[in-house]
Amino acid sequence: MTPREVLDFAKKTRAEMVDMKFVDLVGAWQHFSIPTSELTLDVFKDGAGFDGSSIRGWKAIQNSDMLVFPDPDTAILDPFTAIPTISLICDVKDPITRAVYERDPRGVAQRAERYLRQTRIGDVSYWGPEAEFFTFDHASYDQNAQSGYYFLDSEEGIWNSGQEGHNLGSRPRHKEGYFPVPPADAQQNLRSEMVREMEKAGIRVEKHHHEVATGGQAEIDLRFDSLVKMADKMMLYKYIVKNVARRHNKTATFMPKPLFQDNGTGMHTHQSIWKDGKPMFAGKEYAGVSKTCLHYIGGILKHGPALAALTNPTTNSYKRLTPGFEAPVLLAYSSRNRSAGIRIPMYSPNPNAKRIEVRFPDPSANMYLAFSALLMAGLDGIHRKIDPGDAVDKNLYELTSKETKKIPTLPSDLDEALDHLERDHQFLLQGDVFSKDLVESWIAYKRDNEVDQIRIRPHPHEFSLYYNI
Repeated sequence: MTPREVLDFAKKTRAEMVDMKFVDLVGAWQHFSIPTSELTLDVFKDGAGFDGSSIRGWKAIQNSDMLVFPDPDTAILDPFTAIPTISLICDVKDPITRAVYERDPRGVAQRAERYLRQTRIGDVSYWGPEAEFFTFDHASYDQNAQSGYYFLDSEEGIWNSGQEGHNLGSRPRHKEGYFPVPPADAQQNLRSEMVREMEKAGIRVEKHHHEVATGGQAEIDLRFDSLVKMADKMMLYKYIVKNVARRHNKTATFMPKPLFQDNGTGMHTHQSIWKDGKPMFAGKEYAGVSKTCLHYIGGILKHGPALAALTNPTTNSYKRLTPGFEAPVLLAYSSRNRSAGIRIPMYSPNPNAKRIEVRFPDPSANMYLAFSALLMAGLDGIHRKIDPGDAVDKNLYELTSKETKKIPTLPSDLDEALDHLERDHQFLLQGDVFSKDLVESWIAYKRDNEVDQIRIRPHPHEFSLYYNI
């Protein structure tokens, strides 16, 4: 839509409110709302002011004045508000310079797309993330000076066996949740409702299904799109999943590893580069890819440990990245082999379908930053002609310890990943896509607010290990 078409859309839908959404540094939507009467063409041109000092990872209070500029092409009618409300995704700009705020993640993604065009390697990159999630019937958690706990419950959780008042004869066991039909898949209708809301909001959905874990793990796959548009859609995807769950008195989470002894939640991310309507990843090399594609893979493998700080950016991410639960921890590539960090899908011989699937990211990531970082790593590989080495077509989960030592691995925790990012981030600064200020702010925020906060707290299992020591 154009700005004028948004105003007409508001009248046609009889909207009374307009919701201005923008993403914080960590990757969560923030918002404020204005009456429809306040939405004018000047708002699209001059922006709307807000205080940025309380937004995570942003300006200090002495530099807090910021502007949001709504993107008219993102206008939808919010499906969850009681009062008819137009939803708009916004860019954040500095009120003095009117430049896109360097810590605005959406601005980073826009600069990544612009940098790709400047390199002349391609004019568009396409992205197809497969974000998984859990939907529980109950989630509670707390920690204070003398206690700490979490408690999860699900109508289809294997752990519910024998609970009074529950009829739980049909439920997936650990690691047996892939593709069962109802009643074992108790959330078919819930996912279908999520898909219906996504399609009403303009998101093309390819399929939905139950995932491997017990307790309501699911996946909804979206039709691929360009980088910024797909990041926008993933924010809307999370919003719809969580709100449909709440509509049914359930709670959805994209936390990478909420369940002990079962599979975690990943976000396998398909990606490709096109130029003048032609796929740059199709060729005559291994698995039908081009040298450009192999160099792109080489860049991601080389920068993989640093990328993890952005693609797997939580302490909980590394509870998922452990051997034995289908999460790829080895930085290798292969065709078809789902144990490798990068897979080349072989569903179709059509050159237009040629792409790579990076399997280690998870949906706790800030979508704009994660996609941009992956693209920048791949482009660095192309620029420097980084050789990815030989493909590994063995099951990597069954390698001997001697064989495993020859393959680079992802970091074992977030602190290690941040160390790698601190040492290896020049590839992100090319074309001014990421700023040094943003990278340093990300590292500092993650260490101060997540790594250190987990490190200083007793873990419940430590009482089992050490209370009677």
